[in-house]
This record gives sequence, C-alpha cells and structure tokens, in this order.
Amino acid sequence: MALTLKLDAIEDLPRTPASDVKKLGWRGVMKAIGRKGKVVVTNHNEPEAVILSAEEYGAIIRALHEAESKNESALDDLRHRFDERLASLQSADAGDRLRALMTGPAKLRGKVKAGASH
Repeated sequence: MALTLKLDAIEDLPRTPASDVKKLGWRGVMKAIGRKGKVVVTNHNEPEAVILSAEEYGAIIRALHEAESKNESALDDLRHRFDERLASLQSADAGDRLRALMTGPAKLRGKVKAGASH
C-alpha cells in the first residue's frame, strides 16, 4: 500500500506566537495541534519550531521508510543487472567476442555518425 504524504510548506502551516504558548500553556498548544495536526511556533513572527501530533510524525516516518524501501529495491535491481553483465564478461569466450566486435565493421543501420570535426 502506497502512502501519500502531503507536507505543507512552513509558510502554509498554522502559526502561534511563542507568547501564546507561554500564556495558554501546553493544553492550548495541544488544542491547536488537535485541530490541524501541526503548528509553527514563532518568535517575532519568525518560525522557531514546528510541533507535530504523534499521528503526523508517524505518517512522516512511515512514508520515509516506504521511500527507503523503494530505493533499496531499485538499487537491488540495478545490482542484479550489473552482475549479469559482469558475468557475461567473465565467460570463457568473452575475449573472442570482444575482439570480433572490435575488428568487425560498425553497424550504423544506414545512418552516418560523425563528430563535430567531420
């Protein structure tokens, strides 16, 4: 199951000044987080911290693990293809096949290929 995680830009998150955090206390902060799942605490209107609900944090961690798993899978596929190609170079007739390829005519399929100087 693919997780879709929508991460908002810090500018788009709900904000609360640090002074409100001091005035309202932890319960006030948790009420704001309960409504939106996250809140930016600002000091002089500059972001200082982002407080996330446990649910939001868990969703981020799950999405990161899923992305890491996909990357590992892609890397494993790449390793497998590389190992197959390397194995073909290590076969007994690899040298003969390479010499035949290099001494034979180039297959241009009807197209002339020339560098910038030609």
